[in-house]
Amino acid sequence: MKCEVEFLAVGEGSRPGDAIIVRYGDLNSYELMIVDGGNAETGELIVSHLQKYFPGRPVSNVLLTHSDIDHASGLRTVTEKLDVRNVWLHAPWLVANGAKHLFQDPRWTDEGLSKAILNEYDVIKQIVVNCFSRNIPVNTPFQGYAVGPFRVLSPSANAYLHLVPQFDKTPPPNQDAIAATVYWIGKETAIGRLVASLQAKVASWIPEAWGVEALRNDGVTSASNESSVVLYGQFDETGNVLLTGDAGIRALTWAADYAELHGLPLRAFKLVQIPHHGSRRNVGPAILNRLIGEPVSYGSTPSLRAYVSAPKDDETHPRKIVLNAFTRRGADVFATQGQSIINYGGFPARPDYVSITPMPFWNTVEAYT
Repeated sequence: MKCEVEFLAVGEGSRPGDAIIVRYGDLNSYELMIVDGGNAETGELIVSHLQKYFPGRPVSNVLLTHSDIDHASGLRTVTEKLDVRNVWLHAPWLVANGAKHLFQDPRWTDEGLSKAILNEYDVIKQIVVNCFSRNIPVNTPFQGYAVGPFRVLSPSANAYLHLVPQFDKTPPPNQDAIAATVYWIGKETAIGRLVASLQAKVASWIPEAWGVEALRNDGVTSASNESSVVLYGQFDETGNVLLTGDAGIRALTWAADYAELHGLPLRAFKLVQIPHHGSRRNVGPAILNRLIGEPVSYGSTPSLRAYVSAPKDDETHPRKIVLNAFTRRGADVFATQGQSIINYGGFPARPDYVSITPMPFWNTVEAYT
C-alpha cells in the first residue's frame, strides 16, 4: 500500500495550525483522510485543494487530533461541504460524567458539568452538529482503534478521562485525586501562558554542536496537547509513518509504551510529524531516542523525513533546537512556513509542485529557558 502525506500551509505570523491530507492505497484505488483542519480559513483551503486534486472523491475519514482551535476550526467547513464518510474526535463534555470525581467542586451534577464544558467548546460542538445533520458517523479515536490505515497509539480512554479536568477550558480539577495517578499534567493558567509567551519572544541564543545537545527531557506542555491522537501507520512502499498532532513527552511515552506492548516497531519510521509546530516543550532527547533512534554520526545518510507545520514569519516556531534534534537523529527536516509540502509515498509527483531542500543543522539555537 502507498501512502502520500501532504502538510498544507496553515497560519501566518504567530498563528500556527495543522492540516494534513493523507492519500492511501494504490494509484487507481485509493482513499483520502484528513488529519486536523487548521484555523477557520483553512477549511476553504482544504475543500478547494481536494476539489482540485481529487474531484468527486469522498473523504473516508476526518480525524481531529485534539480540541485546540488551530486544529479544529477548519473542520467546520470540511464537514459542511465535503462528502465525509466518518469523523473521529474527542468531545470533552461526553466523558465529563465519568470524571466528576476528578473535578474540584463535588456539587457538579451530570447535566450541569456536561453543559458547562459544552459551552466552552463551540467549535467542536459545531462539527458534531454538522455531522448529525448530514448523518456522518462520529467516532472516538482511543488507543487501539483503527482509523483508515492507522492505529491509534494514544490517548487511552482512561488517560483522556484524567486529562479533561486539566484542560484550560474545563472547571478546576481535584488536583489531589489526579496527582495520585500517572496522568497528572497540571492546569494551564492565563498568567502561565503569558509568561511562556514573553519568554518565547525574548529567547537568548546559544551555540550547539552535532555532539552537544541543549534540548532537555523535562518539557511540559498543556493537558490538551497531551490528549492529541498519535497515529501509527505501516505501508509497503512508504514505510512506517508517525503522526503526532501536538503531543508532548507524556503522550509520546504512552504511545511508545503501547507500540512496544503490541509489537509495533519503533525507531523504524520513514516519515515523522514533529509535534506542536516544533515547540521545545513537546519533545526531549530520551523520548526521541526511543521513538526515532539515537543520534547518528555527522554526515550519515538521512534515513527518515520529519515534517513540521509552522507559520511563515513566526519568530518562535519551529524551534531550531528541536529541528537540530531531529536532524541529529538521521532526519531530513522540512517546514511548511507558507508552502504546502508533500511526501509522495509511491504516488506520482504533481507537475505544479517543486522540490524543496531540507533545513540545515543550526550552529546557534534558542536557549532552553
